[in-house]
Amino acid sequence: MKEISNPDRAEVLVHALPYIQRFRGRTMVIKYGGNAMLNAALKAAVIEDLILMNCVGIRTVLVHGGGPEIEHMLSALGKESRFVNGLRYTDEETMEVVQMVLCGKVNKDITALIENSGGRALGLCGIDGAMLKARKLSGGELGLVGEITSVDTSVLENILDAGSIPVVSSVAIGTDEDEGKVFNVNADTAAAKIAAALRAEKLILMTDVRGILKDPRDENSLVRAADRAALEALKQSGVISKGMIPKVDCCLFAMDAGVKKAHIIDGRLVHALLIELFTDEGIGTMIE
Repeated sequence: MKEISNPDRAEVLVHALPYIQRFRGRTMVIKYGGNAMLNAALKAAVIEDLILMNCVGIRTVLVHGGGPEIEHMLSALGKESRFVNGLRYTDEETMEVVQMVLCGKVNKDITALIENSGGRALGLCGIDGAMLKARKLSGGELGLVGEITSVDTSVLENILDAGSIPVVSSVAIGTDEDEGKVFNVNADTAAAKIAAALRAEKLILMTDVRGILKDPRDENSLVRAADRAALEALKQSGVISKGMIPKVDCCLFAMDAGVKKAHIIDGRLVHALLIELFTDEGIGTMIE
């Protein structure tokens, strides 16, 4: 690898300066999942990005999932997974595993990585401080899978005000007729709801694709920026389909609630967060 000269290093920092000035003191919500959570090098890069963002004054909230880890634990326990229309059915036993894996091992592993790398973080889940309240998803075919009804940001605000990174696992507490229950909730949706409640500057969803692609078979067909009208046209034409539809819908929901911009970026690329935030070109799809 060619060594970078000191003048080149300085030029990189100077180029990032306007973005640092613009985003200092602003809140950003990052949804972290997919391959970036499983690959050690990518995981280390994400942690470095988060710490740098925090160090330059960006109030950063990290929301994570953990589907592969849940699947691994269920398999180890001899529990067969059941899916309904491609979504995991969550019975009481599965919910116990979800809570144990997401709120326990995955959440604390991420928190420890940030702390061990020189950052400040506090791990919590949607149950803590009744941050995320939910009711059973309409229809009930998925068992203890919930839809978020409200977000209490007070705990998050306290952590952010203290200069730390909240690390949030996507589990919610039941409300109304579901009081006393714990629900598995979609991490993209949780991130969007939290971003909306915080009136965040940005919502960033890390995925396993480059972003929205005009041709799913061609990663060079990236849509770099799109507004609502363009997104609706891409939906109608079938360009936005399958798993990308709920991600786009999460972004639009957040922006309707006051989030200024949303991004869908490729978590498989090293330092994807920094490239998206601190360069003119970015790395994924920006929704504006």
